[in-house]
Amino acid sequence: MKKNLALLGLLATAAPAAWAGGIDRTGQGLGALFESGRYLEISVGHVAPRVEGADLLGGPTGDVAGAHLLPSVSLKFDAGDRLSFAAVADRTYGADILYGQGSPLLGGTRVDVASHGVLGLARYRIDKNFSVHGGLRLQTSSATVRLKGLAYGPVSGYQVRLGPDTAISPAAGIAFEIPEIALRVAATYHAAIKHKLATRETAPLAPLNGSSTTPISLPRAVNLDFQTGIARDTLLYGQLRWANWSEFRVDPARFVAVTGEGLIELKDTRTWTLGLARQFDARWAGAIALNYEGRGDKLSSPLAPVNGRRGLTLAAIHARDALKITAGVSYSKLGDARLETGTPDTQRATMSGNAALGLGIKLGWSF
Repeated sequence: MKKNLALLGLLATAAPAAWAGGIDRTGQGLGALFESGRYLEISVGHVAPRVEGADLLGGPTGDVAGAHLLPSVSLKFDAGDRLSFAAVADRTYGADILYGQGSPLLGGTRVDVASHGVLGLARYRIDKNFSVHGGLRLQTSSATVRLKGLAYGPVSGYQVRLGPDTAISPAAGIAFEIPEIALRVAATYHAAIKHKLATRETAPLAPLNGSSTTPISLPRAVNLDFQTGIARDTLLYGQLRWANWSEFRVDPARFVAVTGEGLIELKDTRTWTLGLARQFDARWAGAIALNYEGRGDKLSSPLAPVNGRRGLTLAAIHARDALKITAGVSYSKLGDARLETGTPDTQRATMSGNAALGLGIKLGWSF
């Protein structure tokens, strides 16, 4: 039973989130840190969202959100009975938004965010039940934002290129385990990632043109992960993630000087996952999970055109000798969003009836 329940624990991250709050893409997971012995994990996810609506003049926005891949590699090894190390490489954050030319208010507005990170972790087992873990994340980020359409008035045509820049931030956590029943509760704090991005602003309006440096803080976050056996060969698992997106601001110097405000303002997010996994035999297991993220304010930025989500994830795992193959699919209904620009906030468009599909496969190898 203990061995089978440990196998079920691999299902907790079988499929990528079909959409996440802010510009979250991977949720800053711990990867293979809690695996036994030496372990290599390679995964790739594909997320295909549909995010569309119409502006208040009746113009269609088109499907504004691009599909994206989420590759990840994790490596874990032990250094004695109590100490172990792990490294996780992934695309932590990202955005790919483009409004179609059919929308006179927002057509041509675009945001591209690229982010690549490596999280290095150490874990120390205090005793059979308690352990602590911590490490550093090395993150490289860049972005391009373009504002276009009647909704932006005299600043329509503005574009800013930011970065790339590389920064380091710490992570730390604690875990409690009862191995006999596959119980684990792990809390991890991820500090803010503070970038200073070289900035180039261009626009038809002359005062908006120039170069500077823009500080950006990718948000602090706390992940609370748990799993426990609730019956023979059956596992209950879940996660709560809080991310402080209200501290994520993009305030290029010339844009702020001319308009008095920044490019984007987001609200904090709380994302929940609750799932049930079942071992069918020595080689096969399956799982189902519900995902939920609450809605924020009534009005949203055109650069974040989704407000909350509800989703379902299905996964299966096949074990053969030292190799484990996990496959999963997730489907999310994306919350309707009312998009605004200007000061005071003025609604410009409504995005409704949207969804996203995520597919993922993971290979895990114990060696």
